[in-house]
Amino acid sequence: MKIEQIYTGCLAQGAYYVESEGEVAVIDPLREVTPYIDRATRDGARIKYVFETHFHADFVSGHLDLSQKTGAPIVYGPNAETGFDAHIAADGELFRLGNVTIKALHTPGHTLESTCYLLLDEHGKEKALFSGDTLFIGDVGRPDLAQKSDLTMEDLAGLLYDSLRMKIMPLSNDIIVYPAHGAGSACGKNMSKETTDTLGNQKLFNYALRADMTKQEFIKEVTAGLAKPPQYFPQNVQMNKEGYESMETVMKRSAQALSPDAFEAAANETGAVVLDTRKAQLFSKGFIPNSINIGLEGQFAPWVGALIPDVRQELLLVTEKGAEQESILRLARVGYDNVVGYLEGGFEAWRANGREVDEISSISADELAHRLEKDKNLTVIDVRKPAEFAAEHIDGAENLPLDNINDLMAEFPKKETMYIHCAGGYRSMIAASILKSRGYDNLVDVDGGFAAIQKSGRFTTTDFVCPTTLKK
Repeated sequence: MKIEQIYTGCLAQGAYYVESEGEVAVIDPLREVTPYIDRATRDGARIKYVFETHFHADFVSGHLDLSQKTGAPIVYGPNAETGFDAHIAADGELFRLGNVTIKALHTPGHTLESTCYLLLDEHGKEKALFSGDTLFIGDVGRPDLAQKSDLTMEDLAGLLYDSLRMKIMPLSNDIIVYPAHGAGSACGKNMSKETTDTLGNQKLFNYALRADMTKQEFIKEVTAGLAKPPQYFPQNVQMNKEGYESMETVMKRSAQALSPDAFEAAANETGAVVLDTRKAQLFSKGFIPNSINIGLEGQFAPWVGALIPDVRQELLLVTEKGAEQESILRLARVGYDNVVGYLEGGFEAWRANGREVDEISSISADELAHRLEKDKNLTVIDVRKPAEFAAEHIDGAENLPLDNINDLMAEFPKKETMYIHCAGGYRSMIAASILKSRGYDNLVDVDGGFAAIQKSGRFTTTDFVCPTTLKK
């Protein structure tokens, strides 16, 4: 028996490949399915089942393409209603895979159809739990993402409490928990960077599995502090429920190389958003006016989903050389299928063609310290998450999180020079590019972000505000 976790860092997502005696189950596959098929071919195995733990909100799953290419049935848990043929498993239903067995455990709470899959070895011993978004390492799934439900967030949290205590906590302590997500996913709030653990260890350290926790305490803790979910989530759920175009179709249609003339014409004719996926440092030195920078090196797809709320939005891409296909692929993973094309030759072709360019000023942490020494009233904007800001920040800085920039636009002071930073420089350049595209010209990015500010040695402890020294 083989269990392989296929973890995709930019989505903080775990898919699973389980093989026994030449038969394979793939659990929560990504949209590009060729790697699973190629792996099965190398193993001399056939894919027998495609299991889905629930209707995913944060990515488009590969269940349809994988089923169509292999003939393997798609399996969902109870309450799932699909726009395509699928096997809706009964609670406790058994699926034979080689000489092992997979048991469906209906665990509603994150969503109504949420189902975990318990792996039993050839002797019937509990070995692993593929927990989807029901149980993460250090956390549980948020209960506010169910679509078309008459139940409240608190109702769903109550169901999740029952699911955890009736279906999961009675399982063997030594089984390995394999969740669908890790730290960085918006499907939970306190996920660990670890992507597997024993159930026994989770019972000791996961706040949601405390043995003495009442249902009301659980509901209160699980629902507290939930950030607003990204607007693309319901659209991904709909695609996963009703169906979508094949990955091959999307990739072929999107991979259109456009000359600077054709690129500009497409931008004018379609109203497409120009999305620049280069590194922040490259973008700041020169970019197409009104383009938005979301770099591939970070959590690219989730940030696209958070900041470009409609998956149907047409996009024109500017990428680093050789990154065109990767950019299109990562967009398609989260349902952004309407890429009009990419700039052939990248930004250098645009510049060489003599076309208008723009740039964003960037300074070092040392230079920021120097300027603050001269003027303590500089406008410093920290675009990190509120929890990051609360932990420690520059005294006098204002927290306007990137996650909510579309709603906070009026709070950015247009007439003042803004010194913008995040933790490392990735998010601040996204913020600066969005502000620049909307007419904010007085922008200065702090290269390296708060990490560089701390390392610079130019700021003393009195320059930082921590929870124990927060001003009233």
